Amino acid sequence: MGRGGVINAISFNQDSSCFVTAASTGVRIFNTDPLVSNLTLPNDVVGGVVVAELLNKTNILAVVGGGANAKFPENSVVLLDCSIPLKNKKTVDIRFSQPVLAVKIKETKLIVVLRNEIHIFSFPHRIERSCVFTTRDNPRGICEVCSTPNFNLLAFPGPKCGSVQLVDLNQREKTQSTSPNLFSAHDSELAAIAIDNSATFIATASRTGTLIRIFSAISKDKVAEFRRGLDGAMIYCLSFSSNSDFLCCSSDKCTVHIFAVRCTMLNRQSMFKSMGSLLGSYVESQWGFTGFSVPVDYASVCAFTSASSVVALSANGSYSKYDFTVDGACNREVYDVFTDLDDENEL
Repeated sequence: MGRGGVINAISFNQDSSCFVTAASTGVRIFNTDPLVSNLTLPNDVVGGVVVAELLNKTNILAVVGGGANAKFPENSVVLLDCSIPLKNKKTVDIRFSQPVLAVKIKETKLIVVLRNEIHIFSFPHRIERSCVFTTRDNPRGICEVCSTPNFNLLAFPGPKCGSVQLVDLNQREKTQSTSPNLFSAHDSELAAIAIDNSATFIATASRTGTLIRIFSAISKDKVAEFRRGLDGAMIYCLSFSSNSDFLCCSSDKCTVHIFAVRCTMLNRQSMFKSMGSLLGSYVESQWGFTGFSVPVDYASVCAFTSASSVVALSANGSYSKYDFTVDGACNREVYDVFTDLDDENEL
């Protein structure tokens, strides 16, 4: 596994231009495309880390300690300024009553996810808790926020099984309204959520892992349904392209699927579609119009780096970039092992 140690988590920044690895050996920050190792915070600085989130392409990094060689507690979010000398890197330490499962950073918001709560903080100049949401049991720390600066739409599991709760953080701060904004997405527990850049679409998948659904963030109506496969799967990641034309999905079936969101006629249809009334909803399914394989037995995340390129990152350190066309062609352009790279420059 090269110099990466045991990778506990991989996350992209807001526009997927960078990604961060949280590992037993510390934190590393990479440029996504082209692949470049930008910065390493070694074990003697941050210890073992289980969550790491980067704010855009700034020097601001949030980490949660845990696993082997932990230096920071698992119930603490530590904010670091990577421009400060290594020995002085710890800048802010926010403690909670239980382990932190996920962190999201925006230009004006810090979002901390616990198993049954989501804490919202003002950020970065004066870090103060602005509100707390109680959630359904959320062991995977599922929570997404629109990555575009002008939108602060937050999505997380609602109180009922398979439901999604939406919160406009801008309106929440103006009115302090607590009225729920809920919709039912699946019959089983949620496994993944994604929000597109314009806060128009919400993508969801359940722990069953066969269907991916797209909902309007405004009307809450289902606007599309995609089939990942026939057998169950653990969905690791859902991600929209920057223009919301496409959605990619990674799972434990070692395949990244790419679906057309706006022009759904591009997706593959069942050959038995004309017999839909006889054979049921399966034949109405839309399948991804293209996709590619990733390493077996390792969790992977994926994101679009352009309108026609997807990068997949796996916990074994593999990096794959594929270019695709709307007619279904999908070719690997780059393969590398990011854990083997040396730092080339600082962030």
